[in-house]
Amino acid sequence: MNTAGIRSIKLNSLGSISRKSVRLSQQELVQTSYIKPGQDIPLVVQPAVEGINLFAWATSNREFIQTLLLKHRALLFRNFNVTTAVQFDQFIQATSNGGLLEYRDRSSPRHEVGDKIYTSTDYPADQSIFLHNEGTYWRTWPLKIYFCCLTVAQEGGETPIADSQKIFKRIDPKTRERFLEKQVLYVRNYNDGFGLTWQTVFQTTDKAVVEEYCQNNQIEFEWKDGDRLRTRQVRQAVAKHPLTGETVWFNHAAFFHISTLAPIISKALLAEFKEEDLPHNTYYGDGSPIESSVLDEIRHAYHQETVTFPWQAGDILLLDNMLVAHGRKPFLGSRKVVVGMAEPFSYKQ
Repeated sequence: MNTAGIRSIKLNSLGSISRKSVRLSQQELVQTSYIKPGQDIPLVVQPAVEGINLFAWATSNREFIQTLLLKHRALLFRNFNVTTAVQFDQFIQATSNGGLLEYRDRSSPRHEVGDKIYTSTDYPADQSIFLHNEGTYWRTWPLKIYFCCLTVAQEGGETPIADSQKIFKRIDPKTRERFLEKQVLYVRNYNDGFGLTWQTVFQTTDKAVVEEYCQNNQIEFEWKDGDRLRTRQVRQAVAKHPLTGETVWFNHAAFFHISTLAPIISKALLAEFKEEDLPHNTYYGDGSPIESSVLDEIRHAYHQETVTFPWQAGDILLLDNMLVAHGRKPFLGSRKVVVGMAEPFSYKQ
């Protein structure tokens, strides 16, 4: 065989190898791992090859991502070169059904940075935010919640997460039964000079709109003098996931209780307000107080299951909102984490 023939065979062989190398399945374009051994959430999803367009890949692998989410509960998409809220929005649209949810009936200060894309929470940087599942006190809540870190804090600012089913299992069965039977009562007071106003919470200045929302969402309301408002609503303490059937701890019983606040803040509030006039507080569903020992037990269960990891710029964290709770650590420096909520669910469904 002449030299040209040998060269032709070699080139054809290389061409064959090249063609095989690009015939990776869509799922082989990414690799998965854990942040450290023994920490099973979140599952980290990263590119296995260079140049992957996250949004095109996510659109083609929607079912695969859903399968991963139901199995692993929390997914951290890393090193995909996400730099803007617009890209974050595109990812949410590619991996969810029904569009984004509006943040209404608010419990924390946020501002909108895109169409239903919000800052995670505008609390002072030196304060931590206790772990919770988003919207447990709503009649309809998101099944999916997304976070994107656009700017990493100089120090701290992590978004800790915890498995809601494991929290449920850590709580004493007697305590669980009490909450299953009685549920949770949330009491809020607005426009008393502390906390969010009802105009901010309900995104309106029209009392009739507030009343309609309350009536449609099984919220008792009482207008007090001076344009002030008190609401009371009873909600579930425990929920069953509609897809996995798992029983999870799903409430804000500890989160909104006065005793969960930093001692200096709780003391100041109790010195200023009667208990029934506090901006937020929780009770058993029949109105009876939740014992201090029970609240300590619940907070301890969250603490035992809390997992913390450092943000990297461009990270997207996708949580099954019923299966995983989230919070925030204090931080120094500039931090920008944005959030979006998707796939509304209620027991009416």
